[in-house]
Amino acid sequence: MKRLLVSAALALATAAHAGRPCEEQPATLRQVEQGLTLALATARQLDASGAQVAILARAGQDLSKYDLKWSHLGFVYKDISQQPAVWRVMHKLNHCGTDHAALYRQGLGEFYLDNPHRYEAAFVVLKPELQQALLPILTDNARAAHFNERRYSMVSYAFGTTYQQSNQWVLETLASAAAPGIVSRRAAQDWLKSQGYQPTDLRLSALERLGGRLTQANIAFDDHPTARRMTRHIDTVTVDSMFAWLPRAGLSEPPQLVKQ
Repeated sequence: MKRLLVSAALALATAAHAGRPCEEQPATLRQVEQGLTLALATARQLDASGAQVAILARAGQDLSKYDLKWSHLGFVYKDISQQPAVWRVMHKLNHCGTDHAALYRQGLGEFYLDNPHRYEAAFVVLKPELQQALLPILTDNARAAHFNERRYSMVSYAFGTTYQQSNQWVLETLASAAAPGIVSRRAAQDWLKSQGYQPTDLRLSALERLGGRLTQANIAFDDHPTARRMTRHIDTVTVDSMFAWLPRAGLSEPPQLVKQ
C-alpha cells in the first residue's frame, strides 16, 4: 500500500490524460481510496493469472452512447527488477488541450487515480510467446517509442499514419512483436488487416465532427478517407475492438473483469 500511495501523489500532479475528460480537479480522498483499491485488486488478479505481460483497460469516461465499455488501455508488465516484483503500466497519454501525446510508465495506482467513470478494469493475458517478445520492448524506452507518433487525435484513423491515439500505439506495437520484421506503422497496419483486425465504426454526425474539430485540439478527422467520413463513418481503434479481436486471432485469452 505504501508504494501505491507514493504513486498516488505523483498522479495527482500529472497533466496528461487518455480515455477520460480532460479536467484538472484534485482527487477526493474517496477517489484515491477507490483507485488504490482497484489497483490492489488488479495486482492480485494479474499475479493469479501467471502472466508477465497483459493488456489492461480502464473506463475513463462514459462511452455507452457508442456501445463501448472501455475507453483506454495500455500494456501492463511485471517488473522483476524490483523486489518484490511490481506491475508497471506502459501507455500513451495525451497532453491536455494539445494535439500531441507521449508515452508514460506508471504504477497501477497512478493508472487508476484520475477519476474514472467506473471503478472497474479488464485485462487480457497474451499468449506466452507474445509476452516474451513484448517484455524487452516495454522495458526499453527507445524500443517502446519506435512506433509512437507524437501527433495525436482521439479519433485517429485506424489505418492512417498522420496521427495516433493511445489504443492505436498499443495495437501497432503489439503487431511489431507478433510479426518480427515489421519496422513501420504502415507495415504494422497491413499485418493487422491481414489478421482480421476490424476497428470500431463510430457513427458521428457532421455537427459532432465540426464541434469536436473546432473546440478541441486533440480531435481531428482529416486523416479519415473522405468517402467514409462524409457518410458518418469514423474508423478508429478502441479497447472493445481489440478485446474482441485478440482472442479471436489466437493472441490472447478472453478478457478478465476486475472489480474493487
